Amino acid sequence: MNKPKFSIITICYNAEKTIADTIKSVVEQNYPNIEYIIIDGGSKDLTLKAIEPYKYKIATLVSEPDKGLYDALNKGLKLATGDIIGLLHADDFYADNNVLAYIESLFEDNKTMECISSSVNIYKNNIFNKQYRLYKATRFKLWQFRLGMQPPHPGFFFKKEVLQKVGLFNTNFKISGDFDWLLRTIKVNKAKVMYTPFISVSMRHGGVSSSGFKSTFLMNKENLKSIKANGLNSNLIIIYLKYFIKIFQLK
Repeated sequence: MNKPKFSIITICYNAEKTIADTIKSVVEQNYPNIEYIIIDGGSKDLTLKAIEPYKYKIATLVSEPDKGLYDALNKGLKLATGDIIGLLHADDFYADNNVLAYIESLFEDNKTMECISSSVNIYKNNIFNKQYRLYKATRFKLWQFRLGMQPPHPGFFFKKEVLQKVGLFNTNFKISGDFDWLLRTIKVNKAKVMYTPFISVSMRHGGVSSSGFKSTFLMNKENLKSIKANGLNSNLIIIYLKYFIKIFQLK
């Protein structure tokens, strides 16, 4: 019996310094059935040159301008043919070579589950022997959506049929499209999710959503817009309460 196919999607733009780590963590997985899709936004640096040695392991490579992060992700989702989908950004990499095998075993042992939400280690300044924060999937509760909180999106794997219910990312969001998609998936469409302490992804601290006050304010504003659009009650005061909760995730 063939193993289910994973479609792993990586989007990147000017990621020459980190993309090789991301790719190696996918192509070195001890799992026999992976469709790897890379969507590059038309990088101006040496990203494509860094990808070149691994092209034989990449099912689809697209390099062209896009309309933002979530437009790029949607391109990848439209190309995905796998049974299980995972999103791995160009700053992130799988924690070890057995991640996909373990995630598949969770789906196999829990056949009614549509999604697996796993945990993520976050590191600062490329120091990978000292954990900065543990983004633990099992800490998430549904009521936390009202605070603009979500399970760790890099550690979220889902069956392809979830897309038929939820749809693609909303490209009207600049930063909060992942929050909006997870809210629609888990809360609105009531997808069956297993939350596991298993650490699937190592993530570099940074990125658009944590690159300064302006970005943080925009993210929270967009989160509130998504919350209200999906029928939940909240306000900016409630949303900023989440930073007290996050203190307990620091190491």
